[in-house]
Amino acid sequence: MMGITHATSGAAAWLAITGTMPIVTAGAYPLDPVGVLAGTAVCAGAALLPDADHHSATIAHSVPVLGKLATGVVEAASGGHRQGAHSPVGVLVTFAAAWALTLVAFPVDPLGSLAIGAGAGTAALTAFGLKARGLIRSWPAAWAIGAMLGAFIVVFAPEQVAWFPLAVLVGFVAHLAGDLLTTGGLPGLIWPWRIRPPRAIRPLPVLNRVWLPNGYVSLPVLGDTGSLRETMLGALLGTYCFVGSTYEVLRLIGVDPFAFW
Repeated sequence: MMGITHATSGAAAWLAITGTMPIVTAGAYPLDPVGVLAGTAVCAGAALLPDADHHSATIAHSVPVLGKLATGVVEAASGGHRQGAHSPVGVLVTFAAAWALTLVAFPVDPLGSLAIGAGAGTAALTAFGLKARGLIRSWPAAWAIGAMLGAFIVVFAPEQVAWFPLAVLVGFVAHLAGDLLTTGGLPGLIWPWRIRPPRAIRPLPVLNRVWLPNGYVSLPVLGDTGSLRETMLGALLGTYCFVGSTYEVLRLIGVDPFAFW
């Protein structure tokens, strides 16, 4: 799945889980508008994290030299693209790292304890999401907006830090779900072990598209990465994000569209 679709799917997943718009969102973890909107930006960026195992991913271009270095390290540690970083191991490691970031705080008088770690994570993931979605053209501008959101969370809305690990988790899992729906698939639940199908059943129709010869699993309803079906799904999810975000913005300024019904 393309980076832009991953980012959009992450944002849509967060809106669906935390938004309060009737019918359209589940409201399973309802938040105030600030949490929904800020988390949408974070979740969009987190949906790009699994592809940090590829040297040409969006994240690789985020910071000169350091971006390539970081993705190179992840690629080597995870065994290459669509391996460890695209497995349950990657999910657990990333969630633990996000939770650990929330513990990085420093006392600053008279503001109290500032969650610097979560603020930095918010800044970085927001920048990744904005750039991947094409909403910002340059990396410096994306980082500037990300830094402003991160600073706002840390200084003016520190209570919002609680949802940061969840947003990272949701975005990461949304990425894996998207890749599962393409022909490339995922390495399965027990990486680094991949169970290859017996040769006798490899030719079987349907099964040979779900259980791939290399041991990966796939539900390829979207076809190849970048297919027309993926583009259509991205457009649908983008529309969903626009509707959900607009509703939350209206809530933020004190307007309830459903009050007029």
